[in-house]
Amino acid sequence: MKTAFLSLLLALPLHADKIRDFWFNGAEISSFELSQSRYGKNHPGHAELIFVTEPFLIGKQVKDESGKGDSTDVLKLNALTTFNTGLYSYRTMTSTFRPIDLKKFPHALKSTTSIQDWCGQAFQQSNFRNNSWSVQLRSYFENAGDKKLTLPSAHLEDELWITLRLDPKKLPTGETEIIPGAIFTRFNHHAISAVKAKAVLSESSGSSTYTLTYPSLSRTLSIHFDTAFPHIIRKWEEKIKAGTTTATLSKRLMNVPYWKLHNPEDAAKRKQLGLDPVAD
Repeated sequence: MKTAFLSLLLALPLHADKIRDFWFNGAEISSFELSQSRYGKNHPGHAELIFVTEPFLIGKQVKDESGKGDSTDVLKLNALTTFNTGLYSYRTMTSTFRPIDLKKFPHALKSTTSIQDWCGQAFQQSNFRNNSWSVQLRSYFENAGDKKLTLPSAHLEDELWITLRLDPKKLPTGETEIIPGAIFTRFNHHAISAVKAKAVLSESSGSSTYTLTYPSLSRTLSIHFDTAFPHIIRKWEEKIKAGTTTATLSKRLMNVPYWKLHNPEDAAKRKQLGLDPVAD
């Protein structure tokens, strides 16, 4: 009996308790100083990465609010950027829902992206069902238009940011196919498809870097993070022909129940993150 129990313990992921102890106590909110390349120039701005866990319905692929459905715990990433290009402004947000059970769920269940600027809006949603991605695109631009498509079970670039925080060893490496980030494809009016990429995970002096290189897109994305758990993201760089975008960690708050902090006096928390207390 003792031998069987010991075998069961040894079979459990050693990091499972760390994940629950760290991530199930409120949100992690990190603010980044952003230098966004757009129209061949760099524009100052800010970015926020908000990581938080929640129960997520596997079938409907929405938050389990009743507690009665077939759900799994996900680590959600809300990634936001805010910057201006001369006179007019840009606001982007990507929400990705990745189950923390990496063995049972090979991919995120859902990822959505919205982009707003003074010209118009775009919205993209990807759902993983039946071992493929079901993608919907709604756009102000004629050539993008309203589209629906199905993609193979390649990794979404947008889900890899969460895999990195849970277990970097589960990141794909070597020659692989990746569906590039939705912000990149929309900003550059590229087709949504799986693209050949080279993925490299490297480590030096307690810091790690995950690099995705897309030869056909002339694009490289590098994410710099702490090698040790909880693998805090310190910086990222995106290099394309038109220029380089960088984001560097500025402030970080842990265990924040931000959904409760909606009163005027709670605006002080924005100052702690280096953000203007008035909404941008």
